Amino acid sequence: MEKFFKLKENGTTVSTEVMAGFTTFFTMAYILFVNPAMLAETGLPQNGVYIATILAAIVGTMIMGLFANLPYAQASGMGLNAFFTYTVVFKLGYTPYEALAMVFLCGVFNILITVTRIRVHLIAAIPETLKQAIGAGIGLFIAYIGLLNVGILSFGAGVPELAENFIKNPGILLFLIGLVVTLVLMIRGVKGAILIGILVTTLVGIPMNIVDLGGLSDLGNVSYGAIFNDFFSTFGKALSKDGIVSLFKNHSLFQSLSIVFAFSMADTFDTIGTFIGTGRRSGIFTKEDEEKMIHGTGISTRLDKGLFADSVASSIGAILGTSNVTTYVESSAGIEAGGRTGLTAVTVSGLFFLSIFAAPVVGLVPSQATAPALVIVGILMAGSFAEIEWTSLRHAIPAFFTVLMTVLSYSISNGLAFGFFSFIVVEIALGNAKKIHPIMYVSTLLFTLSYVLS
Repeated sequence: MEKFFKLKENGTTVSTEVMAGFTTFFTMAYILFVNPAMLAETGLPQNGVYIATILAAIVGTMIMGLFANLPYAQASGMGLNAFFTYTVVFKLGYTPYEALAMVFLCGVFNILITVTRIRVHLIAAIPETLKQAIGAGIGLFIAYIGLLNVGILSFGAGVPELAENFIKNPGILLFLIGLVVTLVLMIRGVKGAILIGILVTTLVGIPMNIVDLGGLSDLGNVSYGAIFNDFFSTFGKALSKDGIVSLFKNHSLFQSLSIVFAFSMADTFDTIGTFIGTGRRSGIFTKEDEEKMIHGTGISTRLDKGLFADSVASSIGAILGTSNVTTYVESSAGIEAGGRTGLTAVTVSGLFFLSIFAAPVVGLVPSQATAPALVIVGILMAGSFAEIEWTSLRHAIPAFFTVLMTVLSYSISNGLAFGFFSFIVVEIALGNAKKIHPIMYVSTLLFTLSYVLS
């Protein structure tokens, strides 16, 4: 295990990696319940999507761990599943199987741009200021997710404000208890503080009647036969006459391909943003690593392999019956807990496998227990702000819009888009139009086309 994952070389141990895996899993386990419920609105069987979500996460995360040796977990992406449901199926009128076919094609397209190293050159083209801003933006973004998950913010008239009488709300009170406990453990330097905080908060939630132990009784009443029958009713439909054949037979080729492109851009830039933002902060990816990747050939470095693993996962997920599988920004919780190698990802994959048989147990961990972890990771990742030259408008303007739009639009890819736009405007205004990397121009144009087409 030491030799395969290179634990000593990465300054970690088996226990640290396993604990980091548990931390990542519990911060992203909500997807097991959110994704099936959302995709079921399209007509897909909820139990079938539940199994597909788990299997896609297992396969995608295992590839990330064993092939790329990276501590990132993969699962059906939030935002991408909403686009799948509310835009592609509801608004544009595609069937869910046709939408799955487009997700499959998106994965194939991403594999092609990864193998041909277009993704690699895209990373190289992103200016250093934007890379730091991406990390800072992701930090605030995931902290924001944590606050929204517990309802401490409300949007009464479209304006965010603290929830009324929030201190009297048991759920918010449990979140605050968990936040204080975890912060104290972090300050005291306790190993595994984030995971311990999640477990302690869950236990405290029992007497507060937030954690319902009654769910444990469901373990003996689960009909796995019926659940797997639902899964097999959708398995492979993306490539059937109801999926990819119907897609090209009954719909405009231009519109279908434009949706595939929109899926691809959102997935690509979310993944790149996550890798750069969390990798730089933790030291998993350094400037030297990026240089090796840029000047190397083929799929050779860890970053190359991570991008490839992410690309493969979407196509596999579509065949299984779920929306785009992507690298989870919540992986940063496990990384901050010490995860540095693929053993963390393998641990997460194993926990997803166990969740097939123990969904009620996984469901015991409330959002109030995982939200403090997201907020704390946000605090840690905010250190990237210090690397940005805020006194220089040339650097401050694109960095500001990257961070602002990542958080306010609830999207890493939107943050990148606005960062790219503003970077080009600033550089042209300074007379540096010829110095801008061509890929920045192309990427910005593709972002514009994506918004127009979608």
